[in-house]
Amino acid sequence: MACARPSRPCDVRLHKWLAACGLGSRRKCEELIAAGLVAVDGVVITQQGCTIDPDTQLVTVRGRAVQSEPLVYVALNKPVGYLCTSRDTAGRDTFLQLLPANFPRVFSVGRLDRQSEGLLFVTNDGDWAHQVQHPRHQVTKSYWVWVSRPLSQSTMQRMLDGVDVDGERLAALAVKPVSQKRGGLRYQIDLQEGRNRHIRRLIQAVGGNVTRLRRIRIGEVVLKGLAPGQWRRLTPEEVAHFRQP
Repeated sequence: MACARPSRPCDVRLHKWLAACGLGSRRKCEELIAAGLVAVDGVVITQQGCTIDPDTQLVTVRGRAVQSEPLVYVALNKPVGYLCTSRDTAGRDTFLQLLPANFPRVFSVGRLDRQSEGLLFVTNDGDWAHQVQHPRHQVTKSYWVWVSRPLSQSTMQRMLDGVDVDGERLAALAVKPVSQKRGGLRYQIDLQEGRNRHIRRLIQAVGGNVTRLRRIRIGEVVLKGLAPGQWRRLTPEEVAHFRQP
């Protein structure tokens, strides 16, 4: 159904308000609306771009009232073996199991695949998550990547220039050797966008193989000081770093 009524100056867009209430990213909230799971004052809304007045209107998702919650911003060191999804039908471990049982409803910002580890943001602020993730905001993410054999200068240049993989152009912002000691051949790779399994697919496309992958930095926030499975709240300065005017 279309919007319940014309918008007014005090109104906010429905999908943005849902995201701010911890229902997920803006895109996820748009999907909830499109699926007919959101109602305003009892009227199911399926049209995108509708606006509401949260102070006077009742919003429900799957029949349950939605209320705003205190905003939470967390840096988590995700260990190998945990998923970044909030629920898994196969019963596998998710990042939520690393947080206290009484923690507010939250979601992960971006993803690390199950076999990858390192810095992960967790929040219930959909607008903030959107600013961290969207490519146009050019947030740099740094990774330590262990590979099975050395990457030649020409191979690293190919990674910088970009490689077409399954119809996508995958490229690195920077690639540099970090260590070639007993623990393996380690490189630092920087990205400003993160497609699905971006680094693993890129290195495989140039003939390499990733044996271990750890995200060590997002913007100005670094992983240092957090043991696997540990988390901390982001400082107000760190949160503000990602806010765009």
